[in-house]
Amino acid sequence: MKILMILTSHSELGDSGHKTGFWAEEFAAPYYAFKDAGAEITLASPNGGQPPIDPNSQQADAQTNATVRLFEDESALDQLATTLKLTEVNANEFDAVFYPGGHGPLWDLVDNQESIGLIQNFWQQGKPVAAVCHAPAVLVNAKDISGEPLVKGKRVSGFTNSEEEAVGLAAVVPFLLENRLRDLGGDYQKVADWQPLAVVDGRLITGQNPASSEAVAAELIKQLKA
Repeated sequence: MKILMILTSHSELGDSGHKTGFWAEEFAAPYYAFKDAGAEITLASPNGGQPPIDPNSQQADAQTNATVRLFEDESALDQLATTLKLTEVNANEFDAVFYPGGHGPLWDLVDNQESIGLIQNFWQQGKPVAAVCHAPAVLVNAKDISGEPLVKGKRVSGFTNSEEEAVGLAAVVPFLLENRLRDLGGDYQKVADWQPLAVVDGRLITGQNPASSEAVAAELIKQLKA
């Protein structure tokens, strides 16, 4: 199993003056799920090098067993510090792609042509595409082979409007992910705020929030081992 994990390179939370990036737990839990399942993991980001970690996801109350493991794992931290640029990776070389969330992807991965091209290549090759929390935003400009939005008519999840309001960022983000996925014709699925939900529609696997990251990773592993 060769899995490509794509992280954001964006660190500014709109015009708020606060920092963002990827959410540590949404990277750490899937990373170790994949690693413990024997997968070979490659990390990439738009700019390459160290992707920004959302400082809020480094706070004590945001820690999980996976994040504790990550922050003590020198080899994983070294791998994070040296992500490849998206221009240096090819979908042909991997079995699946996974996007961790955090608010960063809402800015730099939505319109990123390399990312969109990779998603479409994975999809056309019949390979799983997975994303959790805010990361399903990477799907909004991806098309299927007929030129329709990739999410159109598919069951899909992502960070809810009410969760965005709960964290006080509904007016800061460039768009509300729930609304955008619905507008594109996605069959948007959700459960109560902060509860885990992994939604599988064929090879498309999406999760609602940070609590969903392990479940999304598990569904991806299940497909790769089938």
